[in-house]
Order: sequence, then C-alpha cells, then structure tokens
Amino acid sequence: MRMYDIIKKKRDGHELSEEEIKFFVEGYTAGEIPDYQASALCMAIYFNGMTDRETSDLTFAVRDSGDKLDFSAIDGIRVDKHSTGGVGDKTSLVVAPIVASLGVKVAKMSGRGLGHTGGTIDKLEAIEGFQTTLSDEDFMKQVNDIGFAIVGQSRQFAPADKKLYALRDVTATVDSMPLIAASIMGKKLAADDDCIVLDVKTGSGSFMKTVEDSKALAQLMVNIGKRAGKKMVALITNMDRPLGFAIGNALEVIEAVETLNGHGPEDFTEVCLTLASHMLSLAGKGTAEECRKMAQRAIDDKSALNKLIETVKAQGGNEKLIQNPDLFKKAKFSHSVKSVKSGYISRADTEAYGLASLALGAGRNTIEDEIDYSAGIILKRKTGDFVNAGDEIAVLYSDKKQSFAEAEKILLNATTLHHKKPAEEPLVYCTVE
Repeated sequence: MRMYDIIKKKRDGHELSEEEIKFFVEGYTAGEIPDYQASALCMAIYFNGMTDRETSDLTFAVRDSGDKLDFSAIDGIRVDKHSTGGVGDKTSLVVAPIVASLGVKVAKMSGRGLGHTGGTIDKLEAIEGFQTTLSDEDFMKQVNDIGFAIVGQSRQFAPADKKLYALRDVTATVDSMPLIAASIMGKKLAADDDCIVLDVKTGSGSFMKTVEDSKALAQLMVNIGKRAGKKMVALITNMDRPLGFAIGNALEVIEAVETLNGHGPEDFTEVCLTLASHMLSLAGKGTAEECRKMAQRAIDDKSALNKLIETVKAQGGNEKLIQNPDLFKKAKFSHSVKSVKSGYISRADTEAYGLASLALGAGRNTIEDEIDYSAGIILKRKTGDFVNAGDEIAVLYSDKKQSFAEAEKILLNATTLHHKKPAEEPLVYCTVE
C-alpha cells in the first residue's frame, strides 16, 4: 500500500477503505508518512469530503492511535458532556455536580483553553490547591465514592489528532467537517463513557458560524458515537453572545457557584438545566422534562453545590472559596468600559469578546503562556439591552493596567449598536439525536 495511491484516490473523489485510512493514521502517527503527504491528503479531504463510513473509520483510527481508558471499575452508568468551545462557557462546573448529585457518575477529562475560548481545567486551577492530575486508581475511586471527578488530559490520548491538528492549523484545512468530527470524537471515544451529550456551539463565538453547519456536524458526531456503541444526543446552542456575564477563569467559577446557589444569569442557567436534563435522561433517569425538574431541585436544595464542594475538597482545592466566593483573589486593577453612543446592542462579536479577555491575561496564545486567573471581564449589558452614551457596558480586570487600552478597543469595536431592538434568538436551537 502506498500513500501516493491513497492521496490520488481521494483527490479524484473516491471513497477510501478502512484499511487505507488505518494505514495513513498509523503511518503518520509513527512518523513514517511525511507532513507533505499528510497535508496533501487533508487538502483532498477538505475539497472532496468523506462519507459517514469514512469519517467513522478515521475517527476510530484516531481513537486507537494512543491510550484508551477502561472505566469498568466504576459502578453505575457513566455520562459525559462535551462542548465544542465558546466564550463564558463554564457549564461543566454546574452541569457535572447536578448530574452527580442525582446518582449518575461523571468521570470527566477536560482541556485547557487556547485562543479566544476558555478551558475548564484553567478555570478549576483558579481554585487554590485544586489538583487536575490524579492517578487512574484515585480518579476511579473518587468517581465511585463521590460520583464526580474532573482531570486534565495528561495521558497520551489520540496522538494522531495532536499531530494532524497541528498540521491542519498551518495548511488551511482546519474547517473540514470530517476532520473536525474525527478530531473531537477520536479523543472523546478514548474515554470509556456509556452516554455522551454534545454541546455544539453556533454563532460568532464558535467554530461553526451557522445553525445549518452546526446541525450537520452534530449529526455526524452523533452517528459516529452510536456506531461506537454509545448513547448520544447533541444540542445546538447559541454562541452569538457570551454565556452569562463573566469571561475569565476565577470570574467564571464565581458565576458558576452563584448559579448553583440559584442566583445565576438566566441564559447560563437555562443552558445548564437543558444539558443536565439530557445527560440524566440518557442515563435512564426519566424523560428530559422529568429530568429537568430533578436538575432544578438539585440546585434548589443545594445538593449540586454540595457535590461541587465535596469534589473540590477531594482534589485538594480550598473548598472555602466555593462556600464563600468573595475569598477568591481579586485582580489588582479594574477599568470601566462605557458606551460611546446610544442605542440597542444589536450584535456582539463573541469571539472578539474572548480576544479582549485574552488581552487582559485571562487566556493563552500558546500552550506555554501563563494565565492571570483573576483577569477577565464582567459584562454589564448584553445583546438586546438599550444603552445611553456614557453607560457602563463592561468592567475589565487585570494585574496589568497597561492591557486595558487594547482590551477596551477590542470590546467596543465588537459591540454593534442600532436604533432598533434586535430580534430575540433562542438559546438552544434544536436537539440532534
């Protein structure tokens, strides 16, 4: 079998066999296939696409390129939630404790943020002492004992994806639906969960900019998961505006705690309850409607909040920060951003809001960058709100005072005002099963 023939076959629009796909993934991961041939195949896939069967085979080859977890030692149904990434998206910090408090196991591995999207692990590391690395034995023991553990991806999961993504990033082949699906699901299927809920973001702050593209990607990933024997559902959720009011690590943890106390932003609370209800329903706890009521009760009676406190304490974190978020370290400086004119906020470029937070030090441009966990943005006005010239629309926080000018410029340029109030958009567009 020759890589040349595989490239030519896909270039000419033909379907690759399972054996040809495995040959490519295994050879490229092992360093036996050079970058220039791998990039040629990625470009051929970009232009000619892949069938559902090809995409599944590519996903399984990526999954099998490295370590896989065996969760058989965990008692009960295991359910996970994966988000395609957004701004202000701290849903895991609320959804996982809700689900675990209702008797469903959540053995979660999460990533770090890069660019305009935040990472769950970065948010957790804003909690003093929180350990994001556990041995397999301690991880599974905690899931059995508490029902919930969350760690970073420290193992060699799907190394083929790491190599392929780095290559796609510099060859303009990132935005190919088969390659995106194989990247996300290859890593997700390396874990041993029974049920997976996908939160596929759509809009200016997400990778997929239209609802139609988001639905197509969601359906593709759901089909792949079902072929792997998983119970699957995907929600298409709105990322044309930040989720909640907080952007930045410690600020988002505080907002998550407020939500578990029953005082969260309406939009964020709604998305969390919807995700939790589908996770519980997939795990056999009832219909989505019944499970939503259960999730709301877990917030009302503080059982979900107590589950987060228990998890933070078990992983070495200072649980007093969750009990009293005022104890979180504050940024040295703050800066008020005021509107320069009057009107309704008709559009927010959510990706740019994330970049403004990045400029303040809340994120990283490269994986080696250090994060200012106290940095970020608290929004005072959002899409649909009317503002007068001079009204405060956001407060910036950072330990670097000199970062405010750039962040303010990005934020103001990303906020469009109009004399007419914009039409209201749904938070959850649809469910894909």
